[in-house]
Amino acid sequence: MDIVIPLFDRFEPLDAIGPYEILAHVPGATVRFVAPEPGLVRDVLGALPVHVPTRYSEVEHCDVLLIPGGRGARTLAEDAGFLDWVRRVHTGTRFTTSVCTGALVLGAAGLLNGLDATSHWGAVTELESYGAVYTPERVVRRDRIITSAGVSSGIDMAIQLAALLSDETTARAIQLHTEYDPQPPFDTGSVAKAPAEVLERARTLARNLPRPGFPPAGARG
Repeated sequence: MDIVIPLFDRFEPLDAIGPYEILAHVPGATVRFVAPEPGLVRDVLGALPVHVPTRYSEVEHCDVLLIPGGRGARTLAEDAGFLDWVRRVHTGTRFTTSVCTGALVLGAAGLLNGLDATSHWGAVTELESYGAVYTPERVVRRDRIITSAGVSSGIDMAIQLAALLSDETTARAIQLHTEYDPQPPFDTGSVAKAPAEVLERARTLARNLPRPGFPPAGARG
């Protein structure tokens, strides 16, 4: 069982690493990272370089394709070569999936037209510009396509996917092994629950994300 996760400049780390942690425990599964070019790929926060040895173009088929999000996902959504590859690989997958703004890539590839889908709350307008119908759920499955909302929801999606790829008992066991039992200290994990001042602060934090190789806004030195 071949699971492929493309990484790219300015990917969101938990979008990729969270599902990887879950799916790597599925019996018989191999998780591979691929990139536009072999070498170091840097995450959106700038301090997590990942060495990826395989070009995405070397992959002709896989059982699961998982597209993470991050600022770089918008660049991929304009990359005709990458979108062609996504469309080709999708024809043979058991499941094609996304986390966060990775859904914009699926949308740009034409895979979400007319489908219910989800993404990060800050990308709703972009998602719907590709013909998707946004639904504010953490995980949305429509046949072979599964989209998940922002960042942490990728773990929820991966656990559901683990059940589809193996069985529910195995998925529950993986959840237990990783001790995924969320008990957040604050109940502000969705736009529907967050007061206005928290929503505005979240938008400010997103605007001030550091560029790889540069200090964050306001940093000294």
